[in-house]
Amino acid sequence: MKRFLLRLAVYLGILVFVVGGGGVIGFLGEQKAYWYSLRNEPIPKINHVEVPDYNPSKPTAVVLLGSPTTEVFDFLVPYQMLAMTNAYNVFAVAPDKNVTSLTGGLDLLPHYSFEEMDQLLGKSPDLIVIPYMPIENQEKYKPVREWIQKHSDTFILSICGGAVNAADAGLLTGKSSTVHWQFFDQIKKSFTETNWIRDQRYVVGGEKIVSSAGLTSGIDATLYVISQQLGKSMAEKIAADMNYPTYHFVNNPKVDPYYLDRSEIIYLFNQAFQWNQTQTGVLLYDGMDDGELSAIYDTYAASGTTKVISISSNEQPIVTKYHLNLISKYQIQNAPQLDRLIVPGTEAKILGAEEVEAWIASGKSIKPEFLHSESTKRFMFDAPLEDLAKQEDKLTARFGAKRLEYRADYLQLEGNPFSMEAFGVPLFLASISLLLAYFIDRRFLVKESSKLLSNKTKGQSRFN
Repeated sequence: MKRFLLRLAVYLGILVFVVGGGGVIGFLGEQKAYWYSLRNEPIPKINHVEVPDYNPSKPTAVVLLGSPTTEVFDFLVPYQMLAMTNAYNVFAVAPDKNVTSLTGGLDLLPHYSFEEMDQLLGKSPDLIVIPYMPIENQEKYKPVREWIQKHSDTFILSICGGAVNAADAGLLTGKSSTVHWQFFDQIKKSFTETNWIRDQRYVVGGEKIVSSAGLTSGIDATLYVISQQLGKSMAEKIAADMNYPTYHFVNNPKVDPYYLDRSEIIYLFNQAFQWNQTQTGVLLYDGMDDGELSAIYDTYAASGTTKVISISSNEQPIVTKYHLNLISKYQIQNAPQLDRLIVPGTEAKILGAEEVEAWIASGKSIKPEFLHSESTKRFMFDAPLEDLAKQEDKLTARFGAKRLEYRADYLQLEGNPFSMEAFGVPLFLASISLLLAYFIDRRFLVKESSKLLSNKTKGQSRFN
């Protein structure tokens, strides 16, 4: 019996060590690659940074950029929506004016530092948007927390995990809030003095604070704020211009909440075992739509299946439709080997024509793909999610929509039912671990058992 238990322990131990260890290493590496995809490439000498004009007769909205990184959707989409109204001064503001990174590896330059913003206004902004900014590096994050606290009396809109940042700054004490469903239980335990509400896409937590749940719920929250400050007709116009299909949540944010459940398995396995990721370039060009760019990063890079790499025709900033300054990681001439090249935006074939021509002229074999320009009347996440199902599998795309809290039952998902790699790699590792355990069993355990039995038999023979 003891020998059986020993052998079982060896088999299970090696299985856990090889499969579990490989999965943990893969998962942690992918999490770091997404959440902390900080720029390693040299920063070019910047000749000019475009800053939107400041009109003192307009209210000023600032969208924060953290240090060292900020969630890409949480930042880009509310920024774009507020700029679309043409009723606010909208600025990207950070602790300093250095190049900063969004999740998935998109780099940009802020318009103002915190100090410059304070000097320009001479008072608090009229609206502060707080995206999710990881807080693990306390030293780098400290200026963000202090600036939020300094302007805590202004109107606050937190997006998705940005509620964590608002709570960390003490803004949600004694108030109601919501947060992304993946964070919910953890945050509820960490900030017990906040009334956390799970079943609403956004929560009005007080006279001057609104929080949203996961990602696309931030669209509802932003539209709600616009409707309150600029009128319902403006909010409806912005939603229509975005082809946003679920405006009814703005009027009634109540939903059946999402929970951590079996659907999380594909996310975990993709993060842990998708070791051969698709290398996808994103071609940047002046005038590109900020939100449609976000849809590429938060669909593919966040899935654990794809490494997204920004590429442009030169080193200088690419200026988006709403005046953000993007810095690509590579130029066309030194772009790495790619599996795909996506040109985001419904107007990509027109606005990005020169960049596409330059790419083709460079002799690269990868053909540019125009996901949005072939889906001009659809919401910006529809085509990428459907394409993700074709590139990977339907389970991955379905979870991608769930992670985004995008309740889009009408999506036409075509592709493999599940990921062969995400589930095949752990099965391969399990086979290797069992072979290794079998070798150890035959080489050492069985041999040692035979030796002990032989010695015992010899002893009995002498006794007889």
